[in-house]
Amino acid sequence: MKKISVLVATAIVAMGITSCGDSHKSASLKTAADSVSYAIGISIGAGYKENLKTLPGDPANVDDLIAGFIQAIKGDSSAMKMTPQAAQAYVQTYFMEASARDAKKTKEEGEKFLAENKSKKDVFTTESGLQYQVVTEGTGDKPTATDKVKVHYTGTLLDGTKFDSSVDRGEPMEFPVNGVIKGWTEVLQLMPVGSKYIVWIPSDLAYGERGAGQDIKPNSTLKFEIELLEIVKDKK
Repeated sequence: MKKISVLVATAIVAMGITSCGDSHKSASLKTAADSVSYAIGISIGAGYKENLKTLPGDPANVDDLIAGFIQAIKGDSSAMKMTPQAAQAYVQTYFMEASARDAKKTKEEGEKFLAENKSKKDVFTTESGLQYQVVTEGTGDKPTATDKVKVHYTGTLLDGTKFDSSVDRGEPMEFPVNGVIKGWTEVLQLMPVGSKYIVWIPSDLAYGERGAGQDIKPNSTLKFEIELLEIVKDKK
């Protein structure tokens, strides 16, 4: 909800400031208060201009948005067609429904991809729905769920967007096999040390309906290239 409120506030402030610049006389800047007011407007407008492009659904109706902004900031309750409380509730519902539609679309796209991908040469599909392709088959031991491993990996979305890569950082990662997403826990136990696999992880074996960070949307199917370097032994 906080993210939604910030996004909406951003849109309203940015559009409201734009309206003030378009419909009011040029800034006078006669006093320090005038100047700081103008400076705030410029700062906020410049900082949030691009955020309008992230609004879901159809483009915002600029005239209606500006009308609501001006009526509210002037406290003109007789002109307002919604109370502030009703407006907030409507906005929350609108964004929740938009998010649900996006999540549904993302899940359907992932399911379609996996259905097509499973028929490709050398792609294996496990009972859980996880898919993998062997690039290099190692000759070492396979880790168990309670082992700790060292890996190199690169993670991308289905559209090719890279969201994480130990390879780019130049430093492999160490973690418990059972301390990561379900898809990783499963595939790592299939990999002998020295292996490199390409793995496609359905959303329910990845981050599910919650998503992760800015790049991984809810219900995203993820692709990883994973190289299992070693099973990390306890130094004791």
